[in-house]
Amino acid sequence: MGTQIERRDGGIVVLTVDHPPVNALPVKGWFDLAEALRDSGAQEQTRVVVLRAEGRGFNAGVDIKELAADPGHEKLVAVNNGCYEAFKAVYECPVPVISAVQGFCVGGGIGLVGNSDVIVASDDATFGLPEVDRGALGAATHLSRLVPQHMMRAMFYTGQTATAQQLAEFGSVHKVVAREALLDAALEVASDIAAKDPLVIRKAKAALNGIDPVDVNRSYRFEQGFTFELNLTGVSDKIRAEFGREKEA
Repeated sequence: MGTQIERRDGGIVVLTVDHPPVNALPVKGWFDLAEALRDSGAQEQTRVVVLRAEGRGFNAGVDIKELAADPGHEKLVAVNNGCYEAFKAVYECPVPVISAVQGFCVGGGIGLVGNSDVIVASDDATFGLPEVDRGALGAATHLSRLVPQHMMRAMFYTGQTATAQQLAEFGSVHKVVAREALLDAALEVASDIAAKDPLVIRKAKAALNGIDPVDVNRSYRFEQGFTFELNLTGVSDKIRAEFGREKEA
C-alpha cells in the first residue's frame, strides 16, 4: 500500500499509487505522493515521471471516512493541504509527468491529472468531480484544463462524468488504449520524451509553466476557501454523513 517508486532504464520513473479498495487517499497518502513526486523530480537522472495506480480506478479523491471520523476540522485542513501539495508537486515537477488513467478518476484524481503534462487513458476511464454531492468544492481549476469552460461548469454542478474518448476529442487525453495496454502506452510516450536532451526538456517544462494563462496553485487555493466555508456552516458534515449511510445500505 502507499506510493511505490520504480526507476526504469533511460531515466523513467514510475510512481504507482495503491490504496485499496478504490484509491481514496487519506491525509498521509496525499503527502506521501507529493514527496515521491518531489524526490523523483529532484534526481538529476530522472527524465520523465509516469504516474499510475493499481486497482479498479486511478483515484477516488479523498478518504471521506477519515474526514467523517474527525469531530473537528483537523483532518479537513490536513487533507486540503495534502491535496494542494500533491497537485502542486505534479505541476512543479521539473520533468514532464504522464498520467496513466484507468477506470474512475474523480475528485482529487482530477487535480493530479489536470496538472500533469500528458494523459494516457484506458478505454473504460471516466473523469469527474462529485464534490458538490460531497459538500465540498475544488479542482474546477484542473477540470477546466481537461474540458471546455461550459462543459466544466455543467459537470461541476451536476457531478456528471466525461469519458476518455470525449477528452481525446478535446485533445486533453493524448491516447486511449485497452486497459491491458495502458502502462505500455504510457511508457512509450515516456521513452519518446526521455530520448530528448534532458536539459532541453527541463527548460521546456519551465517555459510551458511560465506561459500558462492561469496560476493553478493560487486558483486551487482560492477554491479551497469555499470548501472551508461550507464545512464551517455544517452542511458538509451533514452531506458526508448521508453519503456514509448510503454506502452502508
